[in-house]
Amino acid sequence: MAYSSFSAFLDALERAGELTRVPVPVATELEITEWADREMKSPGGGKALLFEKPTVNGVVSSVPLAINTLGSRKRMAMSLGLDAIDQLAEEMRLLVKAKPPTSLKSAWKLAMQGLSLLHAKPKHVSDGPCKEVVHRFAERPTSDVQRPTSNDLSAMPTLLDLPILKCWPQDGGRFITFPCVHTKDPDTGERNLGMYRMQVYDGQTTGMHWQVHKVGARHGKRYYERGEAMPVAVTLGGDPSHIFAATAPLPDGLDEILFSGFIRKKSVELIKCETVPLEVPADADVVLEGWVKPGETRPEGPFGDHTGFYTPVDDYPVFHISAITHRKRPVYPCTIVGIPPMEDFYMGTASVRIFLPVFQMNFPEIIDIALPAEGTFHNLVFVSIRKQYAWQAYKIMHGLWGMGQMMFAKYIVVVDDDCDVHNTSEVLFRMCANTDPQRDTTFIKNPADALDHGPTIPCLGTHMGIDATRKLATEGYTRTWPDMLKMDASVKARVEALMRSL
Repeated sequence: MAYSSFSAFLDALERAGELTRVPVPVATELEITEWADREMKSPGGGKALLFEKPTVNGVVSSVPLAINTLGSRKRMAMSLGLDAIDQLAEEMRLLVKAKPPTSLKSAWKLAMQGLSLLHAKPKHVSDGPCKEVVHRFAERPTSDVQRPTSNDLSAMPTLLDLPILKCWPQDGGRFITFPCVHTKDPDTGERNLGMYRMQVYDGQTTGMHWQVHKVGARHGKRYYERGEAMPVAVTLGGDPSHIFAATAPLPDGLDEILFSGFIRKKSVELIKCETVPLEVPADADVVLEGWVKPGETRPEGPFGDHTGFYTPVDDYPVFHISAITHRKRPVYPCTIVGIPPMEDFYMGTASVRIFLPVFQMNFPEIIDIALPAEGTFHNLVFVSIRKQYAWQAYKIMHGLWGMGQMMFAKYIVVVDDDCDVHNTSEVLFRMCANTDPQRDTTFIKNPADALDHGPTIPCLGTHMGIDATRKLATEGYTRTWPDMLKMDASVKARVEALMRSL
């Protein structure tokens, strides 16, 4: 299912009882964060919130603000047009295991997969909702008071008219937290869709927090080497599948726009930008167009991050806005990050569920993977495997550390296939009961998340793997491994019947 706008998604959430409207003025400076943080930490992730009158410096914004829209398993599934995330995981499984059909049923399944892939191809259009209002600025803006070349002065003139949050008390300013950042490789023409926070410096200038490991940073490096300004477009809102695609751990080179089309079962309509040579989804609520100049950086931060701590000030590229286009009645979607659990936990969990078949294609022994909320995405990974031979757990650890964003996993704990990795208590029990710390741990040096303040050297850290599986004689274990306590099924059934009779 595709949503025609972010507002259409919010309407679906409201019909499902998943949205709370807030009709009173609430400040974008800290107050919305406090409200949303309480909601995110309530059972099951609480409700999505639509602040109808967010205030900026005490003035009510004409643009409503939506937050926590993906902050539950149900809402995460609804954002992708699903009843449950496992439905998309099964489609991924069929794709990676596609074989020539041997029956009418298998031929039909293969045909449906082909139809889904056909929908993935984007469609180019000449007009769309994101161009209902167009503001062009000078090519190289120099002041936050410069006005756009538009006759519609009642519409949004600059970034300062969006209800952008100052999330935490020590933040360096206001940050756009749900930006879909569109860039293109200058050599191959391959596009990339990523999500990098953007600190607002003034009405037409922001930071661009793409870390050294990100594809956007790689594209930027090539433009810098050419001495050319880099075109960038940022979309806010539209179909929520774009937000998920921007954060999904796709293999390098796989087009996120294609993936968004695959998710929504409908081609993404792309429209040319006004001032930069890029295309963006026509269903976006707001589009920010502009340029990143070669070698220009500016201090960015501090920022209260998903680690639960403030990321310190550092230099990052500067984004100069040359145009803003938007719907006549846009919605501003955003999120906050901080001490878990937060909205990003549900996004990360969905990614793992959906891409589990890809991991299993590379490592067939993997049964399941979980990223506990306490690990804030990268810090802690639980993996269950069907163990067949000695030291197999170490193969899995090193294999995962070599796969994309998994290189940031600070701790990987491997357990047997009868352990539920989504039950943190059960995994910790196995880790404590089944390990000898010296025998069952390994340490490696690997790239670290730029946001991780733990390592002594930025972006380089020590990662730890823990083998919590049952040990085999071929692994040098000379004792008899004991059986776990387990009640007979017949006894369980009799007691359950007795309990029901009371």
